[in-house]
Amino acid sequence: MTHPRDEVRALARSLRLLLASEREAGALDIPGTRAPNAPTALPETAALAATAAAAHAAPQRAAPAPHATLVPPLDLPSEALAPFGDLPARVARCTLCVLCKTRTTTVFGEGNAAARLVFCGEGPGFDEDRSGRPFVGRAGELLSDMIVKGMKMRREDVFILNAVKCRPPDNRTPAPDEIAACRPFLTEQLAVIRPSVIVALGNPASQALLGTVPGITKIRGRIFEAFGAKVVPTYHPAYLLRNPEGKRDTWADLQLVMRLIAGAG
Repeated sequence: MTHPRDEVRALARSLRLLLASEREAGALDIPGTRAPNAPTALPETAALAATAAAAHAAPQRAAPAPHATLVPPLDLPSEALAPFGDLPARVARCTLCVLCKTRTTTVFGEGNAAARLVFCGEGPGFDEDRSGRPFVGRAGELLSDMIVKGMKMRREDVFILNAVKCRPPDNRTPAPDEIAACRPFLTEQLAVIRPSVIVALGNPASQALLGTVPGITKIRGRIFEAFGAKVVPTYHPAYLLRNPEGKRDTWADLQLVMRLIAGAG
């Protein structure tokens, strides 16, 4: 005679087998249970899927605004650089020195391609490297005051450029080989502009234009000849920001420049 307890156990075993069979066939879904062999997403996979979904759903980030500078854009015609031919494009793709590896953009220069007066600095700084324009930061703002308020001219009426067209890292002084690599571009620019007077702003610019010369304190305010023009070295505006006492000498140099322009008449 079968004991009742044995019958209950046999019935329970049959029921478990039936439930397992139904689950494997996908015909049974009991809350709180999981079918055997059901695939489970790994935590890493789930996280990646969530990140991808969030990125897809997130709105597109707007493109960064153009770099703001202290010196506003000049009122120049669209064909302002046309007299230089393909020279701006050759400067833009130049890889002749190591500065090409760290620049954001090259800085060709801007202004009147037939200007009688050229200002030559040493190289682009942070603001210039971002904007692609020369002398647009604090030093550029001071240079604008020198031109507009002091000399009673417009920035559009002169041409402003640098001895090197790429920013030296950390605004360091351009190395001699970097100046030498860029000098053919500078020579071509000046051959197109054919200025009467060039103002060399600081030591590197003076050396790029004149070769080996004494320090700026010994040559500022003197007249040199180079590139078919008279070259007058003076202090760089960045130096004047740190040493305002040099502004008096710089103003005397600019008065000399104005006399030279008037005499070239």
